[in-house]
Amino acid sequence: MTTPQRCIAHFDLDAFFVSVECINDPSLKGKPLLVGGHSDRGVVAACSYEARKYGIHSAMPMKTALRLCPHATVVGNARGEYSKYSRWVTEIIAAKAPLFEKASIDEFYLDLTGMNRFFDPYQWTIALREEIITATKLPISFALATNKMISKIATQEAKPNGYIEVPAGMEREFLAPLPVNKIPGVGEHTYQALKEMGVMTIRDLSEQPVEVLESRFGKYGAELWSKAHGIHNGEVIPYHEAKSISTENTFEENKTDVDFLMAELVRMTERVGYELRQDNKTAGCVAVKIRYPDFETTSRQVTIPYTFYDDELIAKAKELFHKLWRKGNPIRLLGVRLSELTGEAIQTNLFEDTRKKTELYKAIDEVKNKWGKGAVVKAGGRLGEEEKSSGKAVSRFLRKSVEDAGREADE
Repeated sequence: MTTPQRCIAHFDLDAFFVSVECINDPSLKGKPLLVGGHSDRGVVAACSYEARKYGIHSAMPMKTALRLCPHATVVGNARGEYSKYSRWVTEIIAAKAPLFEKASIDEFYLDLTGMNRFFDPYQWTIALREEIITATKLPISFALATNKMISKIATQEAKPNGYIEVPAGMEREFLAPLPVNKIPGVGEHTYQALKEMGVMTIRDLSEQPVEVLESRFGKYGAELWSKAHGIHNGEVIPYHEAKSISTENTFEENKTDVDFLMAELVRMTERVGYELRQDNKTAGCVAVKIRYPDFETTSRQVTIPYTFYDDELIAKAKELFHKLWRKGNPIRLLGVRLSELTGEAIQTNLFEDTRKKTELYKAIDEVKNKWGKGAVVKAGGRLGEEEKSSGKAVSRFLRKSVEDAGREADE
């Protein structure tokens, strides 16, 4: 049986964070716009095409960006809106695509291999793009090609707000004139090394003997050679909502003491928050569960901007608890669950000046990895006797870790 020709579409929401800000405030359209933190340590998470004309790019310090374009407008308060729009686009694609991968908060791969028996994949993808634009008002570009790498590169060429197809057999011709740093994974260091070899375009790279590239870049040299020839075998990884992370505690005696219950809620939320960060995930939904002595069980959940910070998760868990609990009624079981887990939304933390906060959590987790999950808890959390015994050593370790984190954040 002949293997069907692969057919991969890559969708990328154009200047996604900027687009969401402009939907929320249409007066921002057409202006140099910077999305990111406002403080001296702020970083540009995204910028409008008007701002890019001044040489501004993502990950640039905000102070530098404002020197390049002093009249730019800085925004970045719609973190929850970014999550909402990303979910909206995901739902539209999930309802139509036979197989898709959510590569980031604003980027998707669709595997349409074999679908040409039922429809024209290119026209189908054009129609899907139009549906997304009509529903969400977000600009989105796509490319259709025979593998993920070609479709991703082609999408960048189709921007802004356009689309393109690279037919089977035309991969090398499409790639040839493009700068070599258009290849995903070719960072500044590799780009400079290739330029020193006289390799400026992907055609130049494809004409290099694989042995020469391997001698210069090791195993990565062979990978570069394959990519320059349009060869890429990466699979579209089926998207599904990751399993939730949860914990619950059935008390030996029914509890009504609100201080005890709050402390237990904090402890459990910290526990699932730690597990979340160990999996390098963020959560988009928090739920609290209560069971009464007669085994009546109730729960309530709330959708939140993606986060892995304990303080944000704890605040929502407490809010849910107070809405759910019939005050004064004894509680037999208390539980906390995090769901809508994803690794793609971590980038939304760039909108806030949270680098130091992230480093602090890394330090705390390092302590937990060394001394146990209960080694560090918030003042409102409960600490067992065994955990208390190592408290002094933990405190010294944490203090040094936090100091180191602070120095790293200042550098």
